[in-house]
This record gives sequence, structure tokens and C-alpha cells, in this order.
Amino acid sequence: MTNHRDQLSVAEKIGYSLGDLSANLIFQTLMTFLAFYYTDVYQLSPRVASTIIFTGGITGACFNPIMGIIADRTHTRWGQFRPWVLWTAVPLALFSILTFTTPNLDATAKTIYALSTYICLILVYTANNLPYSALSGVITSNLAERNSLSAYRFTAVLIAQFTIQVLLLPLVLLLGSGDKVEGFRITMSIFAIVGTIFFVITFLSTRERVSSEAQPVTSVKKDIQDLMANRPWAIILAMTTLIFISLSLRGGTLIYYFTYYLNEDSVSQFLAQTGCTSAINQLNRAFGFLALDFQQPKVASASAFSVFNAGGIIFMILGIRLSKPLADKFGKRDVLGYSLLIATLFILVFYVLPPHAVAFAFIFQIFHGFFYGITIPLLWSMTADVADYSEWKNHRRATAIIFSAMIFGLKVGLSIGGSMVAGILAFYKYDASLPVQEFITQQGIKSAVSLFSAIPFFISVAACLFLYPIDKKMESQIETDLYLRRTT
Repeated sequence: MTNHRDQLSVAEKIGYSLGDLSANLIFQTLMTFLAFYYTDVYQLSPRVASTIIFTGGITGACFNPIMGIIADRTHTRWGQFRPWVLWTAVPLALFSILTFTTPNLDATAKTIYALSTYICLILVYTANNLPYSALSGVITSNLAERNSLSAYRFTAVLIAQFTIQVLLLPLVLLLGSGDKVEGFRITMSIFAIVGTIFFVITFLSTRERVSSEAQPVTSVKKDIQDLMANRPWAIILAMTTLIFISLSLRGGTLIYYFTYYLNEDSVSQFLAQTGCTSAINQLNRAFGFLALDFQQPKVASASAFSVFNAGGIIFMILGIRLSKPLADKFGKRDVLGYSLLIATLFILVFYVLPPHAVAFAFIFQIFHGFFYGITIPLLWSMTADVADYSEWKNHRRATAIIFSAMIFGLKVGLSIGGSMVAGILAFYKYDASLPVQEFITQQGIKSAVSLFSAIPFFISVAACLFLYPIDKKMESQIETDLYLRRTT
């Protein structure tokens, strides 16, 4: 049943999506480059880096339910969730810059600085991103509009992902003139300024339309009791944690995969045959008058890493465009489960690729990107459905604490997966000072990119297809019942 008051304009969808673009300039950097930054730029040992990433991530995850409780009890003339997007914009920018700044300190002081800035960044990120995510559940109650909003939102996510995974390393080398320490600081400063502007636009362009049935403010204990009895919430929490363990582990290890596992001559030959080297040389000639030096051809692994991510992201966008029509026809649960299964198989196949099979690595990444792209909007949209399920079942709505499951799982997954990157490197004797790693280290990097990353995905598929109860029929029933309840 359609509520025309809940129809969203294109401008509002774009305005809302800019918030996730901004947040993902930070999140994608943490997921893809944090371990690399700490070990190869900041010069921490893999074990210390692993401890910092895990400690910071778990601290942020523990703050998540607290922030959910606070957000659900926030009442201003701007709404419950929109104000938090505005209030946290500048602090988030500040701690993003500080986290990727390398001070001239001794080893102990550098460790304390890295841990402190990372914890502060994660706490502020939680205070920003949890209310932002919950906002999607109160912008509209129309499921079709909610699916459309998710598609806009995650197109913006992929733009941010493209920016980070494809352009960040070239920007670091360019803006730092080859100095990665200075390059990371300047690049993150630019991203922080742009992100702050986008958060302000999100605040100004959106509004909250969905309010729950009239009810007194309930206790935190009652909120928790409702959550514990909410089976879809528990499953979404587990799935989110597992998915982000895979994403963080694989995303953080790929830079090492290109630097130390793939054969350098094969990589250079692939870049030359596909025209990438020629294209970058032409950029250097075209922008020579600006004294810009795109250094990628000098570092074949960096060029290949950027092109590899670009191919996957382009096909992810195609997958996202198919997500809404597939979900409308077959239901979110089934589309997410089967698409994630196929995407997992294209991760697992990396385990059998030898170091010279560069072309096959690119082909399998494209297929993985396409099928994983289909799933990207669905997990967040399913979380909004879980909030509806809670209101449908309990006659009371607690949107932010429901969404805290997603952000909690994201933080736990990020901390476990990110710490696993550094932990696996330490276990397989990684040494950042060596230009060529030992054979056992190379095999560990390959296993992390493929086998270790595939296992959490497989468990998520099983949980989605066999345990999650909200299928297409139940989605429609909940939407209809809540519409009738709210209008009467």
C-alpha cells in the first residue's frame, strides 16, 4: 500500500546519499589502507598495528548501543537523527586528519598517539553514522521508496569506494611528491573538508516523516528485552559482522597481494597490454605544465591495484542498479543470499591463482564486484525492515537501537577483519623492510585474500537463506499493516 506523502524527490535522495559518500571517504580508507598505513607508512610492527585496530574497533562497537539509546531519545525541532549528522561533521573531519598524520615521536609515544586518535575517530564516526543510518528508516515508510533510497545511497558509497580504492594511492604519491607520510596527511585533509560540506547538505536536504505510534518513553531495559526477542535483528547483527570481517580482511590485504604476491613483470606486462601505462604517461605529458607527476608507472603494483579496484567497482555499480528490481520481484532475502553466494565463489577462486595469472585476477574481480554489488543496498534496507518488524510486533518503534545492530556489526567486523590483516602478516613473518617477502609470507597473503575472506561470507549466506524469516510475503504484510495502523 502506497503512502504518497512518503514519496521522495530526487533531490532529497541525492542529498541523503551525500552523507554516506562522506562517511565512506573515511570508512573505505580505514578498511582498505589502515593496516598498510600503520605498517608501511607509520612504521609500526604488524602485531602492534593489529592490537591498535582491534582495540579501537571494539571500543567503538561497545559505544554503538549507547549511541543508539541516546539517538532514540533525542528530540529537537530538526528531528531525532538529522541533528547528529550536523553536530558530528567537524569533529569527524578533525580526527580523520589526526589519525592519518605521522608525528615525529619515539616508538612508545607513536603507539599511544595512534591508539588515541583511532579510538576518537571511531567514537565520533559512530555518533555520526548510526543516526545517519537510522535516518533512512524515518525518511519514508514506503518500501519501494526505501529500496530506491538505498540504491541512491549505495551508488554514492561506490563513488566513495572508487575514490579511495582507485584514486587515494595515486593522490598520496602525487600530493606528497612520492612521500607517503606527507601524501596521506594532505589527501585526508582534502577528504575531510569535502566530507564536512556533504554532511551539511545532508542535514539541510532531508526531513523525518515517520513517527511511531503515540507512546510513553520506555526504559532502556524494555528496549533491550524487545531486541533480544527480535530474531531478524539477531540474524542481521550476525550477518553484518561476518560480511564486514570478510570485506575488511580482503580489502586490507589486497594492497599486499599486489605488492608482494603477484609477479611484478607479469603485472607490468598486463598494464602495458591493456593501455594503462600509456594512459598515465599521457596524463603526465598533458599536466606537465602544472608540475604534476602521476607516479603510478614507476610503481606497477600501485597502478595494478588501482585498475583492479576500478574494474570491480564499475561492475558493482551495475549490480546495484539491478538490486531494486530484483528485490521488488523476488524479495530482499533471497536476492541477497544467492547473490552473496556467487560473489563468495569468485573470492575463493583466488586461492588457486598463481602469481603470474594477473589477467584472471582482474576477470574474477569483475564478476565478484557485479554479484556483490547486488547485495550492497539490501543489507541496509533489510535493517530498516527489521525496525518495521519491531514496531509491527511490539507496537513501539526504536529505530536507532535497531540500526545499532548494523553499525555494531560493522565496527566489530572492521576491528576483527582489520586486526586479522596485521595479525596474519605477523603470523606469516611479514617484514615491511623487505622488498621481496619470504615464500611463506606470500602464501599467507594469498590465503587471506581468498580462503580466509570467503569463510565469513559463506556463513552469512547460510544465515540469510535458512534463518532470516522476513521474506517477500512478510515484507508486504508488515508494510500494509503498519500503514493502516498509522493512518487510523
